[in-house]
Amino acid sequence: MEQPPTGGGAGARVLVVDDDPTVAEIVTGYLDRAGYVVDRAGDGPDALARAAAHRPDLVVLDLMLPGMDGLEVCRRMRGQGPVPVIMLTARGDEDDRILGLEVGADDYVTKPFSPRELVLRVGSVLRRVRPVAEPSGDGSGSGVLRAAGLTVEPEARTAFKNGAELALTVREFDLLAFFLAHPGRAFAREELMRDVWGWDFGDLSTVTVHVRRLRGKVEDDPARPRLIRTVWGVGYRFDLAATEEA
Repeated sequence: MEQPPTGGGAGARVLVVDDDPTVAEIVTGYLDRAGYVVDRAGDGPDALARAAAHRPDLVVLDLMLPGMDGLEVCRRMRGQGPVPVIMLTARGDEDDRILGLEVGADDYVTKPFSPRELVLRVGSVLRRVRPVAEPSGDGSGSGVLRAAGLTVEPEARTAFKNGAELALTVREFDLLAFFLAHPGRAFAREELMRDVWGWDFGDLSTVTVHVRRLRGKVEDDPARPRLIRTVWGVGYRFDLAATEEA
């Protein structure tokens, strides 16, 4: 039996939402041994009530819940305030994964999954939310970033467009910070997945969905993006030249 990663949780509160008691118990055990404070919920209303009573630092959320599904739970939690979400799904259908990302999930894990991998994913997301002091080297470290009416404050994890604060998920924030730190350079989706997500492999549609969502928040006209440009056959580029022309 694989051993769970130990330590590193630093007391962060994780809410596990799954109607399968076996899965919930295993996930809870691994997270607990990794140093996290874990709450459990078996359905959507219970999850929302627990999140309202004790705001979690991260939610592990099953997509296929009875009654109120995980997508609706994610939407309602987002309505209560920003919180990182890792979606669990028993279905390998790409449409389900994309739906989860579209409603604001920061990551997803497909069942059956390795509990150890899930704990590592939890740690990865939380490190982005609460970065350690060492510079990351990927554009999300210290130092305010400004361009094209956008301001990103990595240490405070806040971003603004023309002075108005943007409501970004963890990965959307990381992606915007990375683009602003590397203006004018084209990146393949594989490079963005490695440098922003920290993954050496994965579903590249994750990057596509996050770029689309980010455009919807930073572009004046997301249908005709001027900042985050598609470079056909390559990937994406943050284009300062377009802002200078405007």
